[in-house]
Amino acid sequence: MSGTYDVAIVGGGAVGSSIAYWLTRDPAWAGRVAVIERDPTYARASSALSASSIRQQFSTPLNIALSRFGIGFLRDVNAHLGVEGEPPVVLGLREPGYLFLATAAGEAVLRDNHAIQRAEGCAVALLDPAAIAARYPWMNLDGVVQASLGTANEGWFDGPALMQAFRRKARSQGAVYLHDEVVGVDVSASRVSTLRLRSGETVSAGVVVNAGGPWSAAVAAMADVTLPVEARRRCVFVFDCRERFEGAPLTIDSSGIWFRPEGRYWLAGAPPKPENDVDGLPLEVDHSEWDELVWPPLAARVPAFESVKVVSAWAGYYEYNTFDHNGIVGPHPEIANLIFATGFSGHGIQQSPATGRAVAELIAHGRY
Repeated sequence: MSGTYDVAIVGGGAVGSSIAYWLTRDPAWAGRVAVIERDPTYARASSALSASSIRQQFSTPLNIALSRFGIGFLRDVNAHLGVEGEPPVVLGLREPGYLFLATAAGEAVLRDNHAIQRAEGCAVALLDPAAIAARYPWMNLDGVVQASLGTANEGWFDGPALMQAFRRKARSQGAVYLHDEVVGVDVSASRVSTLRLRSGETVSAGVVVNAGGPWSAAVAAMADVTLPVEARRRCVFVFDCRERFEGAPLTIDSSGIWFRPEGRYWLAGAPPKPENDVDGLPLEVDHSEWDELVWPPLAARVPAFESVKVVSAWAGYYEYNTFDHNGIVGPHPEIANLIFATGFSGHGIQQSPATGRAVAELIAHGRY
């Protein structure tokens, strides 16, 4: 049925559900919150298909701060998201760090970012090839002149479990989840007046939050707003290796590939070729990426990976901000009651706790 709410959040993934959680827990907030999610199975949601990692090694202080808040939240997740009578939230958080490898061409950028990170108090260390080899003797360091290692506060976790915990807690605090899809946005007098739903119902709200992830640009376009966010497919490959390496970090190779352990297996991926990095490709794994983009540099960097077996793979969308690859968070400059929380370009799951709190504070208190 049609309804009126104080806040309507379009998109019930990790970011949208985090906003609902923080808003409904704020003692200063007594309004009604609706979350509109078209697929409660989350089969195509970025939150459910993410590799779910978290790092402090960013090039801007704000991104560092967002993820620093996130790691503290993850460590104490049950104090935040535990629901009485439900099993505890188990995220399987591991913190072996991120390792960024740089050739001579990338060394200056690595050092510049390191200076920013150290100024923000991050636990990061610059390593020369000898120091890298001492830590990770199984790695081939041809071409590597420097590396940056997060020595604390970086790792990976169960992202889908975090998303579901946000959702469950928000509902327990009174947030209403509507299984529906926004198909129209009416704007009147510089305000969103009505959200029209596929079911034929409508929603009116004092504040509308666009947390639609890869589909947020389509939602924005219904209000005649151009949003530089695209659905960019990323493939993740799961492979088996007979050799075992203790304490392996999430490694970002100078070639652009990444890899990390996941239980007895490993995950790896790479940015697609530019001609294949376009908006809205089907969520189907492009297995040629493994053969052409991932495995050759992977085997070159870790000799033990020359003989591995791909056991599974999946594809998910980055909500890719084509402007600057950072999250778009905050109010529209002209539509007074429209707020964005999208465009995180692969960082949404790790920045969802801080983003949810920030947007909730903006709504409830008028400032972050």
